[in-house]
Amino acid sequence: MSARRPRAWIALGSNVGAREEHLAAAVAGLCATRGLEVDAVSPWIETEAVGGPAGQGPYLNGALRVATRLSPEELLARLQQLERERGRERAVANGPRTLDLDLLLYEGETRATAALALPHPRLEERLFVLEPLRAIDASLVLPGCKRTVAARCLELDAILRGRVGCS
Repeated sequence: MSARRPRAWIALGSNVGAREEHLAAAVAGLCATRGLEVDAVSPWIETEAVGGPAGQGPYLNGALRVATRLSPEELLARLQQLERERGRERAVANGPRTLDLDLLLYEGETRATAALALPHPRLEERLFVLEPLRAIDASLVLPGCKRTVAARCLELDAILRGRVGCS
């Protein structure tokens, strides 16, 4: 009997070109990756660009969960390879992108290096990441705030709508 493989959660986004095609190609590329199995894929949601240069088009965002034998660093390298294959350019910080793949969480692992931060440092503050994540893993407990993804989505939504204050 083989050991259970760790799970990892990945955010996907695109706001340049054929957005849906870029996201679908990323999922297909991950499905074809040795040592990795895609367990769940969220529906795509459209959101306005957050941060970065003004005038960016809206994003299509999604999330997926994988089981993998790849290390976090190997998985990150694969994500970056898929971004490059879809024409990702990193000329402007938080600029428009054909494909953005972020490793959000990797079960049982933390990192704080120049190349990789786990959990993703802004995961718990980004509703555009948490909403797709909620579609595939609403009861996942976030490591920082110790709330479920569903509960954190409700909190952020309330803050953004001005129904509660920030302390």
